[in-house]
Amino acid sequence: MSHVTSHVIMVGMTQVAVVGSGAMGGRFARRFLDAGHEVIVWNRTPEKTEELVELGAVPTNSPADAARRAEVIVTVVADPAALRAVTEGPDGIAAGADGSTTVLEMSTVGPLAIRWLASTLPPETGLLDAPVLGSLSEAEEGTLLVFAGGPHRLVKRWMPLLADLGSVLVAGPLGSGAAAKLVANATLVGTLTLLGETIALADRMGLSREVTMDILDSTPLSLVAKRRRDQLETGESPLRFRLALARKDADLIQETAAAAHVDARVLAAAAAWFAEAEEAGLGDQDYSTVLSRIIGKG
Repeated sequence: MSHVTSHVIMVGMTQVAVVGSGAMGGRFARRFLDAGHEVIVWNRTPEKTEELVELGAVPTNSPADAARRAEVIVTVVADPAALRAVTEGPDGIAAGADGSTTVLEMSTVGPLAIRWLASTLPPETGLLDAPVLGSLSEAEEGTLLVFAGGPHRLVKRWMPLLADLGSVLVAGPLGSGAAAKLVANATLVGTLTLLGETIALADRMGLSREVTMDILDSTPLSLVAKRRRDQLETGESPLRFRLALARKDADLIQETAAAAHVDARVLAAAAAWFAEAEEAGLGDQDYSTVLSRIIGKG
């Protein structure tokens, strides 16, 4: 595996369609516009593309039309169900794609969904899976980490476009990018819930929060504890990643682990915490609010 940083420059203008031009996809579209590409945008809520159109993007009425008009289709959707919705049927990507088209699937949908996508697209259509690690601010700044999976020739062909978004880690063959993203997110949900349970235990045993944080400073949890110190002190957590999406990812990790015959008990417990937090009405808050939920119940 290797990193390629964002200084790579693509020569000439590319026709890029962004299917799913919401919070994250919209920022991808802006980066592509800034890099000089012709950008076509589609979103199931058309109003979300209006600002992009004002910046020079071209709207389209369906994913199929986007696929017919663009060299590369970037999909940025919420989950495997949303990916199916934009791929299948007469208005789906598969209906408009052909041998001149490459699909860059950049959502967090897991390797099983990538396998399904490969079987659904026309066989001559190119496909890379390239989900990203990072949030909205990193997307705006072009400092995301992109996990790329797929045939070497396609990775090489589209590396400059991916590098418009940040650094690129080439994870391996098709499906490897999706797998890499689940590994990264497993550490996010796992360490956050472990931190919450550890602090809850310390609180109930009578340790002051200051002493607890000093203890954590010398443990493998030191980095995540430092990052969450202000949140733990103020109770405030700016929105970077919706808890509902983190819950979706935690469930996706469980489904993938089960399919791979992995006994992921710790991650199952983390998924249960996120499910409980969403069901308590925290789905639209930042995913780190699960900490207060855990500490409050400890």
